Amino acid sequence: MSQRAHVLAMATPKASLMIETIRNSLNIKVKSRKVFTQLLLCMMITTGTAHGQLFKRLAAGSSASSQRTSTATGYVLDPNWPLKPVKPSASDHSWGEMSGLCLDHGGKIWAFHRGKIPVETYDTKGNRLKAWGEGQFGRPHQVRVDHKGHIWMADAGLHVVREYGPEGNLIRTFGTPGQPGQDSAHFKEPTDMAISPRGDPYIADGYGNNRVVQFDAEGRYVRAWGQLGSRPGEFNLPHSIAMDSTGKLYVADRSNARVQVFDQNGVFLSEWTGLMVPWHIVVTEKDEVYVCGSTPMRWPKIAIPGIPLGIPPKDQVVGIFDASGRMKRLWSFPLGQKPGEVDWLHAMAVDGRGNLYLGDIKGHRAQRFLIQDSETPGILAKQPAVDPNLKQVGAEQKP
Repeated sequence: MSQRAHVLAMATPKASLMIETIRNSLNIKVKSRKVFTQLLLCMMITTGTAHGQLFKRLAAGSSASSQRTSTATGYVLDPNWPLKPVKPSASDHSWGEMSGLCLDHGGKIWAFHRGKIPVETYDTKGNRLKAWGEGQFGRPHQVRVDHKGHIWMADAGLHVVREYGPEGNLIRTFGTPGQPGQDSAHFKEPTDMAISPRGDPYIADGYGNNRVVQFDAEGRYVRAWGQLGSRPGEFNLPHSIAMDSTGKLYVADRSNARVQVFDQNGVFLSEWTGLMVPWHIVVTEKDEVYVCGSTPMRWPKIAIPGIPLGIPPKDQVVGIFDASGRMKRLWSFPLGQKPGEVDWLHAMAVDGRGNLYLGDIKGHRAQRFLIQDSETPGILAKQPAVDPNLKQVGAEQKP
């Protein structure tokens, strides 16, 4: 076969696919596909082997000597969530730093961010359902839903935690708006809250006071524990708190690079160290403990006062643990602000299928990542077509 005939044959779609198969199977480090094709062509011409026979032999050899079955559970970006109209209306607005995400009992996704209108709800298809809260918050930090379906929001700027009804009606406020302090009626930059089944709120009074504050269901002060330090029961930025079905509390002790576990009376039970710099914790109905943040980091030689450990993060990961602290899975997400990347991962929600909703501070957005594991093969093989009247929200924003 002439060289021209070889070139024409290798330009067919089937041949192109085989070229990529051989290239990947042989793990040849050639950046340019064109260069690799030329090398392959030269080899075929030199040896006088017909390209069809060469393809078959290499493909058969590679498949016989290697197995390409994915055994790790991973996640892939869903480019179709969330959505909004192409033509923005007068009420349209942009996201700010995405500090909080949660799912309510009806499956709606709540987004709590630092934009002009900081509270939004979305359905699972990506439609924005409602937006409110303009001028009502200082610095949104985190959002949770309790067993009654009420929505709780931690406002680090106004030093309060507020409870809302499902429609956004204010029910009560913990702390004194605009007045930082350290007693039963004052917080200093609270970060998160966990609500027990009987309605007792546990508030992570994080940036300023390094403590957890407990109230009863009627709003009466019960106790507080913790202070700045690194010993068991002490904190260096309790950034998130969550409760499992047995009542155990998991606290993301962020700048100590650990998760601490307590009972509901504040008694220290255990700590998970050397695994992550935890930013946020979500506990599922199956008592799987999802932790997002970065892999472990150490303080720089010259630390900047007021800057927590891990700023900026060196990577972005989500770890899934059992209640004993054994890591079951770990997945790394690219650090950046392109679609599918995250930058300062701060917010996380997990649906019943294990799909992740992730919100980052620098990216000013929320994204959905679909789970891929042995039980859900090819989950992304057929993506739904994007409605021409819809587009991604947040993709055009800049930090």
